[in-house]
Amino acid sequence: MTLESTSRHPITSRDHCTRIFLANQLLLEGSTQQTEFTANNPVRIKGETMRVLEGVVVCTVVLLLSLGSCAAVRPDLTITTIKQDPYTMSKGSQLEGYCMDLLSELAKKLSFKYNVHLVKDGSYGRQDESGAWNGMIGEVVRGEADLAIAPLTLTAAREKAVGMTKPFMQTGISILLRKDISEEAGFFDFLTPFSVDTWVGILAAYLGTAVCFCVVARLSPCEWSQPQTEENSFTLSHSLWYTAGALTLQGTGPHPKALSGRIICCTWWLFGLVLLACYFSNLSTSQGSDSNSLMVKGFEDLANQQGIEYGTLSGSSTLAYFKNSNNPTYRKIYEHMERTKSFVSSMDEGVRRAKEGNFAFIGESVSLDLAVARHCELIRVHEVIGMRGYSIAGTLGSPMLKNLSVAILQLSEAGELSYLRSKWWASSCMADPAKASSLQPHSLKGMFLVLALGLGLGVLLAVLELTAKSRNGAGEQRKSCCTVLSEELSQRFRGTTTNEKRSEETDKEKA
Repeated sequence: MTLESTSRHPITSRDHCTRIFLANQLLLEGSTQQTEFTANNPVRIKGETMRVLEGVVVCTVVLLLSLGSCAAVRPDLTITTIKQDPYTMSKGSQLEGYCMDLLSELAKKLSFKYNVHLVKDGSYGRQDESGAWNGMIGEVVRGEADLAIAPLTLTAAREKAVGMTKPFMQTGISILLRKDISEEAGFFDFLTPFSVDTWVGILAAYLGTAVCFCVVARLSPCEWSQPQTEENSFTLSHSLWYTAGALTLQGTGPHPKALSGRIICCTWWLFGLVLLACYFSNLSTSQGSDSNSLMVKGFEDLANQQGIEYGTLSGSSTLAYFKNSNNPTYRKIYEHMERTKSFVSSMDEGVRRAKEGNFAFIGESVSLDLAVARHCELIRVHEVIGMRGYSIAGTLGSPMLKNLSVAILQLSEAGELSYLRSKWWASSCMADPAKASSLQPHSLKGMFLVLALGLGLGVLLAVLELTAKSRNGAGEQRKSCCTVLSEELSQRFRGTTTNEKRSEETDKEKA
């Protein structure tokens, strides 16, 4: 494609490749007539536009000029941004940060050059009552910048004024607090180391062990070797008391004499030792966990409390979200902030007030995550609302925005955006201990299994001991083993032994 000047000012230098002073007429190669270019009648050539601004034709396509074969060079893009850590920061006379790295990657993919400047009024972009925009959005609208790259939230109002790319980062709205803003401990917090199911399992194990002690003491002949005037010591009530004492590692006598009873006793001691170790370990962790003691766990808690002041960035999209919301809780939060005028002028001010205590800063989650990474005394609540994205703003209708969107998606699929996020959001804090959670039954299933095996083994040995004694007694009494065993079981669970029964019968005969 060639252009031929028909004006008194022919194209004579490379400077005219991008800014040519003409009599508003150009002759296109391959056409038979001259084509007039005016500000009101731009002509699109292969997807690009040539337009006239105040008598100046601006070429936005690479052209071969008829005079001197001068190749027109696409002008450098003018980029506006705003200082915000870690998106854009000053390093000497240069700028660095997440947005600068992203811009560099996009420039490599799309082969463009650019010049970056900081926005003059230090604002992101807000529309006033007259409809005019300030900040970076205003510079793009007025043509002072081709693109605005910053943590610009994609909103409907901005989408009407400028073009926006696909989001390069997802964010939402959350709450930033000091870690030590906590509520008083509850009356039953000492139960939190174990879940309800675990406590039920422990109670069942305790009752089962006590019953096994009582049964084994009745079955085993060794537990009935005391004088006939003395009753068996392991009654049900004593078994419950003995089991409770053994669980707390306290000695409560008398102790089992039979091997079967001692096996159950040792198994229960082992179970209790592990149980106490787990309990005190989890109790210590839960008491030291800041996440569990936060008084404000979400926006519902924030709206319903009076002790902590809260606010957000003045004129931000976060404030607009609460202002335009129909949710009663969010409306209540907005009305409180509007009434108390608890707004901050910058992100740094919001973080500073949160560090001072008794203030909750409401902001975009990715920015709050950065504050948590840099300031170890701060914490962000888990609840995130109003998910939206950060996008690059450009001139409304610019075909370059689509190319930028495709490049952003390619960087995301290649993992480059995740790498940049981890690079600039690296934490300087020591790793916090893991959040404590109530111990579930499956965590102690091994000990419950060992206890069950011990109880089963003890009862089995007691039955074998009684069977052996019954077999010996059957020969002496000239009865079957089953008959003697049945009599022994009947007498033992009534509280008397065979010897005691014989003594009673002898006393009756003497009488």
